[in-house]
Amino acid sequence: MPNKSKKQSLKNTIRDAWQHERGVMFVYIFLRLSVILVLVAQLFNRNFENVFLCVLVLFLFSLPTMLERRLAIELPNTLEVIILLFIYAAEIMGEIGAYYIKHPYWDTALHTMNGFLCAAIGFSLLDLLNRQKKVTFQLSPLYLAVVAFCFSMTVGVLWEFFECLMDQLFYLDMQKDIIVHEIASVNLDPTGGNTPVHLRDIVDVIVVQGDGTQTALGLGGYLDIGLLDTMMDLFVNFIGATVFSFIGFFYVRSRGKSRFARRFIPVVSDVKTPGAAAEKTELDSNGKDSVPSDSQ
Repeated sequence: MPNKSKKQSLKNTIRDAWQHERGVMFVYIFLRLSVILVLVAQLFNRNFENVFLCVLVLFLFSLPTMLERRLAIELPNTLEVIILLFIYAAEIMGEIGAYYIKHPYWDTALHTMNGFLCAAIGFSLLDLLNRQKKVTFQLSPLYLAVVAFCFSMTVGVLWEFFECLMDQLFYLDMQKDIIVHEIASVNLDPTGGNTPVHLRDIVDVIVVQGDGTQTALGLGGYLDIGLLDTMMDLFVNFIGATVFSFIGFFYVRSRGKSRFARRFIPVVSDVKTPGAAAEKTELDSNGKDSVPSDSQ
């Protein structure tokens, strides 16, 4: 009986999703099939690192639904589609398709979206708590917006820490280098003082290794080691976080009446748990009321 109840609950969930979230279902199915095709292709190419990446993406695709059930919340269709597209664009197109290399602004666009999504997550966590009847305090719209902004920026900083750590330990070059044509550094001061020496119109750099080997990089300039990339990532993360913080502020201020903001902010589900939903379905099918009768 428990297995039958679970199967019935799963069928009801799929049917409801198809009826009320058809657009999300189309996107979900299309992206999942695309990832499976990429996975098969990578298996034939014996690129097992990309195979693992495809499996990870398939797991990440299921996270929104898992969170909805676990936390008893409903994700707006627009937010859920953005999350799915973000995962696909970052891992399949960015990593496997090498869009990070082919399109220089691909990483910038994704970091902007990451700032937006992380602000949405931080805002939603507090907003859902703020709506609980058991909570004895109410948070102002400005406070919620500031917390959402800080949450997003913290996640962005932690990600840059992770990229730097991977570059230092495994030389992955996650912090992409940028070619610059002028630098200023106090290390170039011939007197050993604190005066920065400004070098302009740099067209090449010669690297001398410990064994005396000299290699001209031939990149047309000086190779910045990840600093400008990190600053750009944090700046566009700042833009994304700021945009959503404004959206969240006016959403709370209008008491949730903003149609645009509701597309990005989760709400508490009417049915708290999957078990409760199954129980409600079973009671309805038997024609019984869950409230005891007072006729006796």
